[in-house]
Amino acid sequence: MNLEFTPEENAFREEVRTFIEENHPKHLEGMGNREDMSPEDMTAWHKILGKKGWSAPAWPVEYGGTGWDATQRYIWSEENARVGTFMPLPFGVSMVGPVIYTFGNEEQKKQHLPGILSGDVWWCQGYSEPGAGSDLASLKTTAVRDGDHYVINGQKTWTTLAQHADWGFFLCRTDPDAAKPQQGISFILVDMKTPGIEVKPIKLIDGGYEVNETWLTDVRVPVENLVGVENQGWTYAKFLLAHERSGIAGVARSKRGVEKLREIAASETQNGAPLIKDFDFARKVSQLEIDLAALEITELRTLAGEQAGKGPGPESSILKIKGTEIQQRLTELTLEAVGSYGTPMYGSIADIGSNEYPIGPDYAQHSAATYFNMRKTSIYGGSNEIQRNIITKMILGL
Repeated sequence: MNLEFTPEENAFREEVRTFIEENHPKHLEGMGNREDMSPEDMTAWHKILGKKGWSAPAWPVEYGGTGWDATQRYIWSEENARVGTFMPLPFGVSMVGPVIYTFGNEEQKKQHLPGILSGDVWWCQGYSEPGAGSDLASLKTTAVRDGDHYVINGQKTWTTLAQHADWGFFLCRTDPDAAKPQQGISFILVDMKTPGIEVKPIKLIDGGYEVNETWLTDVRVPVENLVGVENQGWTYAKFLLAHERSGIAGVARSKRGVEKLREIAASETQNGAPLIKDFDFARKVSQLEIDLAALEITELRTLAGEQAGKGPGPESSILKIKGTEIQQRLTELTLEAVGSYGTPMYGSIADIGSNEYPIGPDYAQHSAATYFNMRKTSIYGGSNEIQRNIITKMILGL
């Protein structure tokens, strides 16, 4: 694999860098957690990219994609990571969008793809249930046909940012008598303003509120919101998860995170010397960088395969496992580097009844919250244990 950039690719990098410098909202650069951001903040960059036509680089050109090759998409991710942009939320662009343009009918494409590209329509995912997380095929939410509607009843959980969503995509059981649990499941698009939907917050260990329980009680959804063929939703769900897992790796963001970690470790001291000079700590950082470099090569190969017309396959499970493990190790080392300055503070100053602001440097303020929040990455998108099962079966043939 040739890792040297051509003059044309370097020119593309300059084009991207200039666009970001001139158009990305300055107050959002490097913003840490979603809890710091309003819904308007979270969609601001998406809407700017939508107007430029750059919000969905991986989509086919005929549906609004950029037509960039694998190297250009890699450069794009690197330049966004360098500035710390808040990229478009994945639920529309990376998850339901590809399902709709691959399996949906023309009316669904016309109705939903423009709003996903522009960032004007916010989506959420209704997959996991209290008794159906990693074992998703055991889901209990039902959709019963009643004339030209489905009547949906059930409960979903961990519905990320559903409190802001306009639409959701839900897996529902439409044939309770199917021979196998993977059969009899359908993929249905649901307007989140439909009567009977109730979104309840779940407080996370980092003190934030980004996930929810979503209750559906006699929710009537038009039959035309069914994507593809009834009872074939498991096929679409697996397709979506493969796309999601590829994006979870976050190589460019982790590379920038390691740079910041080295800066922090050069500022923090241990026994009178910079922490980065400590042999044990430096060893852990170096091992992290080696693993990240290996993951980067794997991601580039995967991107090249997609460019050649090969969709995400079981290799996306490798990206998911290693990418999330590296993200977690990175947040652990960052918290280790800042030491007691990383003591978490939940809620606002008013919430904790104090007018004292956290002590220590700015780079320490979100280290504990980020550490706690990143515990989830090895679970969502299909737990890493499940990913190892997929690799064992589909790659190793065991």
